[in-house]
Amino acid sequence: MKFSVFQLSRKGGREKNEDRMGYCYTKSSGLFLLADGMGGHPQGEVASQMALQVIATLYQEQAKPEIADVNAFFTMAILTAHRQILRYAAEQGLMDTPRTTLVLALVQDGAAHWMHCGDSRLYLVRDGELLARTRDHSYLEQRRRAGAAEHPVEPTNRNVLYTCLGSPVKPEFEITGPVPLLQGDRILLCSDGLWGSLDDSDIVYHLGIKPVSSAVPDLVERALIKAGSHSDNVTVIALEWETPDAQPSTRGSVSTENIDDGVFASTVQGGWGDSAMDDLDDAGIERSIAEINEAIRRTSARKS
Repeated sequence: MKFSVFQLSRKGGREKNEDRMGYCYTKSSGLFLLADGMGGHPQGEVASQMALQVIATLYQEQAKPEIADVNAFFTMAILTAHRQILRYAAEQGLMDTPRTTLVLALVQDGAAHWMHCGDSRLYLVRDGELLARTRDHSYLEQRRRAGAAEHPVEPTNRNVLYTCLGSPVKPEFEITGPVPLLQGDRILLCSDGLWGSLDDSDIVYHLGIKPVSSAVPDLVERALIKAGSHSDNVTVIALEWETPDAQPSTRGSVSTENIDDGVFASTVQGGWGDSAMDDLDDAGIERSIAEINEAIRRTSARKS
């Protein structure tokens, strides 16, 4: 497996950066993650960090060296992260819960799968053209998809979401894939600090004509300049897929051809010390996983 990857996060005009991103990989599988802690609720940076670390931990446990059932993994990952955020809020005695969006992409067997919850986006660009993009879980997008845009009503704030991780209700999420990848395909994950300032056409154009090591910093800088002093956090992680016979030619190239089956690499940073993150590997998270697996098993049994 070969890919080039570049990631960048800037605080913008906010007091702190509540976005988190990272990637993990084994010999034949790669996981790319981005979360945007939600303003208006406490400790958004904790929610986004917790989501990434929980999912990276689950990925390390299950990618042997690939994920056997991608949809089941995505479902387990988001629900386990959600439960862990709620548990943290309860243990800290918070009056409100930390919340975060989430988007992630899993690449293996020459194909991409992705899942998202909220308004952090994924773009898939091929030969300079937009092949796919996630649709935001916002009330504005919900009205657009229902055709409400043809019948103008009172304006709706694009930032108002109807689902996320950490809210009192179970998160809604969408899973897409597998989508076979071709040489040079680019996948970009970003927070709304990027797409809220730049049009899709701008994002696709720059991602399509430049290597990701140039496109990502250029796009981030353009978003910051356009938004000015009121810019949101801007966070982007992008990868360019390389077929097995391709020669890595850009900064950030990763090849897993010579690593062993048991090797796991990750850029996801550590957790929060004395928080609920301390026992990600103990019986608590094992119970959560067991409960979610049982729920998945019951759902599958009803469908069959």
